[in-house]
Amino acid sequence: MKILGLTGSVGMGKSTTAQMFVSEGVPMFDADAAVHHLYKGEAAPLIEREFPGTTMNGTVDREKLSALVVGKPEALSRLEKLVHPLVGKLREKFMQDAQREGAKAVLLDIPLLFETGDPSKFDAVIVVSAPPEIQRERVLARPNMTPEKFEAILKRQMPGSEKRARADFVINTGDGLESARNQVKQVLAEVLKAGWTREHK
Repeated sequence: MKILGLTGSVGMGKSTTAQMFVSEGVPMFDADAAVHHLYKGEAAPLIEREFPGTTMNGTVDREKLSALVVGKPEALSRLEKLVHPLVGKLREKFMQDAQREGAKAVLLDIPLLFETGDPSKFDAVIVVSAPPEIQRERVLARPNMTPEKFEAILKRQMPGSEKRARADFVINTGDGLESARNQVKQVLAEVLKAGWTREHK
């Protein structure tokens, strides 16, 4: 079973591209969705203990938590130490289930794969990219987004040029959905070929 890592900076079209892989029959583990799930359950009491006042009725209030950790590396690091091991357990279960069901490949959607993950654990790393002006336009169209918030998010993320240089495949989403869909099909055809090995370890 091939393990594909999907990443890309904010506003690059990663979530849409991930769904294209799912449409091609590739099971996906979404790290952000896993965090959402944990914030409503297992992680909430741990986060409340570390960051008092950030939960309501057993659920993490993301806005309150965000106010305490965004732009504060030490606080963010404390949060990651709580959440990452729990996400890891969910990911292991997903992989075991996919293996048992005979999947040829699985996709792990990990926004900060290069920043906090280990690229060498994947059979292929795929970076979703788009021109900076399209990225900016997409992100600033989101509710409650400001130029300052956008800049703070970018500071946490590795520059797009560096991600592209370290990727095995780059999917450009700046040319529309049909183009991206064709690129997804090409990536899968290549990775599932016998003898595929990564150059970037």
